[in-house]
Amino acid sequence: MVNVLISDSLSTHAKEIFLSRGIDVDVKTNLSEEDLVKEIKSYNALVVRSSTKVNKKIIEAAKNLKVVGRAGIGVDNIDIKVASKKGVIVMNTPFGNSITTAEHAIALIFSLARKIPQASESTHSGKWEKSKFMGSELFGKTLGLIGCGRIGSIVANRAIGLKIKVMAYDPFLSDESAKEIGVTKVDFDELLRSSDYISLHTPFTDTTKNIINKESINKMKKGIYIVNCARGGLIDERDLLNGLNEGKIAGVALDVFADEPAHKNILFGHEKVIVTPHLGASTLEAQENVSIQVAEQISDYLLEGSIENALNMPSISREDAPKLKPFLELVRQISSFLGQLTDFEVKKFFMEFNGKVASLNIHPLTSVALEGVFKYGMDSINMVNAPSIIRERGVEIIETINENSQQYRSTIKLIVEGNGIRNSVEGVVFENGIPRVVEVNGIRIEAELSKNMLLVTNDDQPGFVGLLGGILGEAGVNIATFQLGRQMAGGKAMSLISIDAPIDGTTLNEIKSLSLVNSAISINFN
Repeated sequence: MVNVLISDSLSTHAKEIFLSRGIDVDVKTNLSEEDLVKEIKSYNALVVRSSTKVNKKIIEAAKNLKVVGRAGIGVDNIDIKVASKKGVIVMNTPFGNSITTAEHAIALIFSLARKIPQASESTHSGKWEKSKFMGSELFGKTLGLIGCGRIGSIVANRAIGLKIKVMAYDPFLSDESAKEIGVTKVDFDELLRSSDYISLHTPFTDTTKNIINKESINKMKKGIYIVNCARGGLIDERDLLNGLNEGKIAGVALDVFADEPAHKNILFGHEKVIVTPHLGASTLEAQENVSIQVAEQISDYLLEGSIENALNMPSISREDAPKLKPFLELVRQISSFLGQLTDFEVKKFFMEFNGKVASLNIHPLTSVALEGVFKYGMDSINMVNAPSIIRERGVEIIETINENSQQYRSTIKLIVEGNGIRNSVEGVVFENGIPRVVEVNGIRIEAELSKNMLLVTNDDQPGFVGLLGGILGEAGVNIATFQLGRQMAGGKAMSLISIDAPIDGTTLNEIKSLSLVNSAISINFN
């Protein structure tokens, strides 16, 4: 039985979804870090919003944790690097609150243009200051979007409906997408120079940290209005305050801050600043949507192996999960086989997908294969962190696909190269769903893989099988299956033997001492 801990307030529908799928779930909110460290040890999944800080201490205490789900977009409260190192998948729900956040940005733009919060406060106090709160029309103005992904594109759509000109700076926005959305794609400096309003909708990264600062503010029009419903760290708040006090910035509307919860901030109380307490996703509809979405995603992963909206692992859709399942098991086996076969420094890693498997989502298979091959020479490697770790070590990873397969419906071949040496293992999944090896280092040999195996390569000469069998018999090693293959008569030959228990070192050395033997390797699968 798998279990889930919900540590922040979510819609009750999230718990109902877990229970309906047969998953145990506990709701324990407002836990201190110390309490969460104690609680998390037995859970397979953790669901949070923004309050729970899933830091290194929490993740390392979570011995059984497989996945962390964020009900919302931002994952600043989750240490993704540590999670990846521990093999914990991190998911978010990027689509559940997109409309809500975009609408909040539009509301703040209106509030700046017409000074609505200030006018409301003044009128509540019994004043009637019409001339003080003279506003401006949005019609014909230019809105600059820093980031034009899902939320930014919705903001653009709403703004265009208001007859606002929209330009966007986004390195990942294609010309075709910009045209489809209806925005003018510009570089960063052009956006700063030409915008009447600037709204931020970009993730917080090393390159976007403090993207609005003294230098960028100096390039803006005098009288610029700035809106941020994305991440507080995108703006240098001290430089923003200086721009307001110097008259360069006419007004600012912020829903997010560098430090949250923001009980104090240098911008609080400024007459030109509108602030809200991170309300971008705070609508009944959005909270319902993200709660349902995160519960469904985590349930699908725990029960079916599908991975959706993961930030540190390739996605596997619900449709692909059952199709990929037998190939994932095949890759686990043959990659472990190849890893135990390889005792040299790998410089290149190849995966060849042939036949029907080539039409599937192959990237998760590559992640699993990398873990299987390299776990014998590296500590703390898993399918989540394997691709990044392997690339950081300078290993070239090459995937090739060929939807035609000569002999089998689908085959997967793994190859490693380094120091002038090449090892390879090829496998198939038969119709009964059982994985089999069909080739090892260029020699055709068909065998199911069992827990304990012995791989022997030798010169093909009469009587060798008898000698090998005799040694195993004398050592009391019981043979379950014995598969043979060879390049050609008198050439290199191979024996892949399934045995009931691991072979001891003395017996293995005796086999290696045979004059015809080139190599003998004990292979074990957990």
